[in-house]
Amino acid sequence: MKLPDTLAALGRLRFPLGAPDWPAGVDRPAPERHVGLDYDHEWSRRYPARLVRAMVLDNVTRPLARVLAPTTVRGEEYLAHLEAPVVFAANHASHLDTPLLLTALPARFRHRAVVGAAADYFFDRPWKSALWSLTLAAIPIERSRVNRRSAEVATELLGEGWNLVLFPEGGRSPDGWAQEFRGGAAYLAVRAGAPVVPVYLHGTRHVLPKRDDAGRPGGSGTENRARQLRRGEVTVVFGPPLRAEPDEDARRFAVRIERAVALLAAEIASDWWTARRRPDDGALALRGPEVAPWRRAWALGAAGPRRDEPAWPDVKLAKLAGRRRPRTRRARRRAPSRI
Repeated sequence: MKLPDTLAALGRLRFPLGAPDWPAGVDRPAPERHVGLDYDHEWSRRYPARLVRAMVLDNVTRPLARVLAPTTVRGEEYLAHLEAPVVFAANHASHLDTPLLLTALPARFRHRAVVGAAADYFFDRPWKSALWSLTLAAIPIERSRVNRRSAEVATELLGEGWNLVLFPEGGRSPDGWAQEFRGGAAYLAVRAGAPVVPVYLHGTRHVLPKRDDAGRPGGSGTENRARQLRRGEVTVVFGPPLRAEPDEDARRFAVRIERAVALLAAEIASDWWTARRRPDDGALALRGPEVAPWRRAWALGAAGPRRDEPAWPDVKLAKLAGRRRPRTRRARRRAPSRI
């Protein structure tokens, strides 16, 4: 008898040589899948995993970021005298947002930071759960609503002195413009009594844009058709830390966090003084105009203006402020910075 036939014959044998039969009158329980919100990520915060993650971030991710996405960091002075724990709330347009934000943080925040990641995307399989827990110290978060279990875990980590990186939009922007901020970051900050540092990430979607299920760029469909990854400059802007007022609930605090990120977006589109002199322009710079999708894509520059035309919304905000910007991109590069 051949070996496959022998194994098949043994498989047909009854217990104890074969698998036992399941009683017909008893419902078979569903197999346990320790993924999603049920994933045990406590091991990723132990010293061996922290050491590996620190070595990867400092010796692999940061050098690659300098080559692939040269990053300009602004607002570091707001973090100089800030004590942990801190909630970092940023806009989200690319998968590069998380590693670039982590590498832009000072070491004392970077090496004690956990990242709130979508449980249905980053923790849907065991190997993905282990990978993101090790490399990013990711913890599963229910992004569609405030989940009690994930909120308790995040609050407990904040109480232990861990910093929390969150993207209040709940996912990457589909068209490059920011989506409405949800209340998760504000809720956790209020519950833990931690300050929130608003962060604006500019340029990451040009390096690695979101793509749809068919492999095409997300949103307008005009972003980076030739290849998915390309080199580009990125700017990370930290704002002054925010704290919830005594009579302020999470919903109102979330609106204030979004306005703070919008102000940073306006600062990138114009300059520091103009952004603060006309704070209403922040919503336009962050969320974009309420027009047709093709017009939003053109306004964002996804389709790419002609080389002899200024990029939008830079020129729009400059006109609102009564200032003229250099007309060409080459001229803008040569123009001295006002900051």
